[in-house]
Amino acid sequence: MAEALADKSWFQEAHYGMFVHWGPYAVAGRGEWVMNRERIPAAEYREKYVQNFRAENYDPAAWVRLAVEAGMKYVVLTTRHHDGFCLWDTKTSENNAMNFGPRRDLLRPFADAVRAAGLKLGFYYSGADWTHPDYPDAFARDWAKGWQSPEHRARFIAYYKAQLRELMTQYGKVDLLWYDGCSPADMREPAANLMVRELQPHIMINNRNGEPCDFQCSEQTIKPAAEGTPWEACMTLNDNWGYHASDRNWKRAGDVLGMLLETRKSGGNLLLNVGPKADGTIPAETVAILREAGAWIRRHEEIFPGVDRSPFTWNNSSKLTVRGNTIYVNFEKVGPREMCVADIRNRVLSARHVGSGRAIPFEQRMNEGRLFLRELPGREEEPLVATIALAVEGKPQSIATQENFWIPT
Repeated sequence: MAEALADKSWFQEAHYGMFVHWGPYAVAGRGEWVMNRERIPAAEYREKYVQNFRAENYDPAAWVRLAVEAGMKYVVLTTRHHDGFCLWDTKTSENNAMNFGPRRDLLRPFADAVRAAGLKLGFYYSGADWTHPDYPDAFARDWAKGWQSPEHRARFIAYYKAQLRELMTQYGKVDLLWYDGCSPADMREPAANLMVRELQPHIMINNRNGEPCDFQCSEQTIKPAAEGTPWEACMTLNDNWGYHASDRNWKRAGDVLGMLLETRKSGGNLLLNVGPKADGTIPAETVAILREAGAWIRRHEEIFPGVDRSPFTWNNSSKLTVRGNTIYVNFEKVGPREMCVADIRNRVLSARHVGSGRAIPFEQRMNEGRLFLRELPGREEEPLVATIALAVEGKPQSIATQENFWIPT
């Protein structure tokens, strides 16, 4: 009954969250899969990286302040990645932040900071553990394929369920559980998810540990779920999840807004990753990108909540999002002072630049299915994305329906 009464509507209105990949791999500074990719033995990994993971400048309140400034509504932290190192004081393994490296529980101050800011709290948890004696293959290409024996599997599953129980009982209310690494596939057990739901009735669970779950997720791609199914796309700011000192391939603030608008267009969320350094500080490039995008989001807050799934897909100059009787035309390529939008069936009643509030002159040729917007803001007025709110008659409808995306070869 508690589960049936649980209100999980927050997720679909959150629209934007911060993903944090942080652990001993940040000491190496070569991404979160460094142990597997470089075939580093567990003893060497502990000596070189775990022991030197000190988190000496760790300030989760600063992380959360950045998330708020960026316009994010929830934060998800890697409690344990595939390298097996637990950021909390687990009783299931000595491989944790109380025994090595920081020598303190890193989760508790994080959970407290997220809740104090009024954001939703999310825990990432990897089913895989490359350092556990029963896990089949730490150096498999991508994922291990099978277990050494049924006994190895049973012991490992009991181990990961015990860790989940700790996470769900020691840190207060947890709003979201983000599973990863649940391979081999027969690791996935409904019993684990049912236990989590019993302990945290309000929790949102992603689909990577099988059913029962609450939302679909896609990684490094924006892949909308079926209409009516909550979904999320998780993306990186460069080419790595964990801190990589040599990865300079940063997305721009405009790229972040483009991903956010693309997810909202189909009613999804964007979970955008940051990879703090080993000392706990977030790279300056990350901070600058999130702040720049966040300033734009604060000026355009009206366009994100309560979105309807947009019927408009056939456009190469803008992303069209919809709420009620309003169509938001989001021009990512700012510059031209006049643009044509050619897929709106409804009669347009008014046009307004959301950033400044000023009216936008327009001409609609209903018989041609074309809308001309004039005196659009230039880059000096709106350097990232120019958003025009169109009030229309009736429910927004497109002229043509896109069935698929096929290019002949």
